[in-house]
Amino acid sequence: MTMKRILALALFPLLTLHAAAQSWPTKPVKVVVPAPAGSSLDFIVRTLGNRLSTRWGQPVIVDNKPGAGGMLGMSAVAKAAPDGYTLGIGFNGPIAFAPFMYKQMAYDPVKDLAPIVMTSSQPNVLAVPASHPARTVQEFVSWARAQPNGVAYGSVGAGSSSHLTMELLRTTAGFEATHVPFNGSPPAGISLASGETQALFTVAPALLPLVASGRIRLLAVTSAKRMEGMEQLPTIAESGYPGFEALAWNGLFSAAGTPAAVVAKVNADVNATLKEPEVQAAFAKQGLVPGGGTPQALASFMAQERSKWGAIIQKTGIRLD
Repeated sequence: MTMKRILALALFPLLTLHAAAQSWPTKPVKVVVPAPAGSSLDFIVRTLGNRLSTRWGQPVIVDNKPGAGGMLGMSAVAKAAPDGYTLGIGFNGPIAFAPFMYKQMAYDPVKDLAPIVMTSSQPNVLAVPASHPARTVQEFVSWARAQPNGVAYGSVGAGSSSHLTMELLRTTAGFEATHVPFNGSPPAGISLASGETQALFTVAPALLPLVASGRIRLLAVTSAKRMEGMEQLPTIAESGYPGFEALAWNGLFSAAGTPAAVVAKVNADVNATLKEPEVQAAFAKQGLVPGGGTPQALASFMAQERSKWGAIIQKTGIRLD
């Protein structure tokens, strides 16, 4: 066999993958959303999907698969054919938190999913009832430490970023608290406004109507820097807890084994879409910070999140089996 022939055979798989990526997609692309229609994840996918369908010349079909804290939808992505025609939007819960809270999962977020690109992030805000005596994080912590029966705090669901962010503050600041989970932001916010619970971490847009009506008060934001549009709200890091950061984040994934060239194409097109002024304006109205970056950057961020939150989950003994 000649050297030319050997080289041709060696390059054939690479050329085939490149050709597949060049022609991809040749049919509709499905994006699994592991949350209900109308959720923030659903909004993100539909906003991006409308523009990606134009770029790709193919429909982008949204497939809502809520359930099991997002694991139902991400399991479907992990078990799909690794060809890029089934994507999914994953977030903290089923990607970084779940492996530490469940003894068994139907998929391994590291081995069975291919990270493509960060789509957005969003800080939580610390909220208390309007009648609460605390007006700063320091005052809240002092008040919480003085409660003989601890603090009753709400969350948007067990194992959520809302839940674990309070556990991070509780263990960092040193006070006792009882978790009261709710099914989403609306009931958690109402519980807070009524005084049934005394504190809540969740994303700001969900609480702004209650802030406007004077029923709750925001004390701080969990991002490393102050939030655009709410610059008057200090960060928890600058309120006496340096390094404190907790983000509700999400990103696009496909099944492990998806050709690198296809992953690269989706990554490039999503990055370009996230930079469109109309998309950035739509995200800003929802309090979302556009993401972007490489697949490697998302993989690295996931590893950092697993290390950080795995330690918190193990320290607090949270189990959802």
